[in-house]
This record gives sequence, C-alpha cells and structure tokens, in this order.
Amino acid sequence: QVQLVESGGGLVQAGGSLRLSCAASGRTFSSDAMGWFRQAPGKEREFVAAIMWRDGSTVYADSVKGRFTISRDYAKNTVYLQMNSLKPEDTAVYYCATDRRASWRGRLQTLRSDYEDWGQGTQVTVSS
Repeated sequence: QVQLVESGGGLVQAGGSLRLSCAASGRTFSSDAMGWFRQAPGKEREFVAAIMWRDGSTVYADSVKGRFTISRDYAKNTVYLQMNSLKPEDTAVYYCATDRRASWRGRLQTLRSDYEDWGQGTQVTVSS
C-alpha cells in the first residue's frame, strides 16, 4: 500500500524558510512524478511544484518560482520542498502526491486530477 508522509511544517515569520519532506513507501516510484500542492482555508487546492523522479526535471507555479525548490533523494525515497522568502500568502496545508503516469506522458503535470496518491498534509503558517 502506497504511503506518503509529509513533515517539516510549522510557524515561521515572513521572510523565513522551511523545508518540507515527503517520505514515500509501498511501491517503486521511479516512473512517477512527485508533486507538492497546497490548500489555504476557503480556497481550492493548488499546484506548487513537481519533479520527475527519474531525471529530476522540475516545474513550478509562478507564485513560488525563484523562492521554492523541489528536490528528491533517490536512496531515501523522499522528496523535499525548500521554501525561502516565505510570505503570509504561502500559509496553507501542504500535500505531496504521486503521478504514476508521468514517465508514460513524458512531461510533468500541474493539475490535481493527474495525481493519484496523496499524503495527509502538513500545516505551514507564515506570520506577517
């Protein structure tokens, strides 16, 4: 059974940094893409970043480009989201997810509906 466990969330002041982790287990993920999404209260879950597990190619939402970096550790089956220069509008629950068909498509996806397995989320709160 696939399990995705996020960690690393917390409370930080504006301008600060956090690193989120997503530990994946239950099957082989080498053909997947791993994505980070976030959901603020009263808002839709939105795409943040994704990485192709096999070759490390990445894509980012415009709102986080230049501030967030997604990476993966193949040996640990873990994906990271380094978040710098945090803003109050980054406050949300952050989720990681897998896109099992990423290698078949040959490209990274940004739609929530393209991701199948989801973690339970980790809260990030940025104070002004």
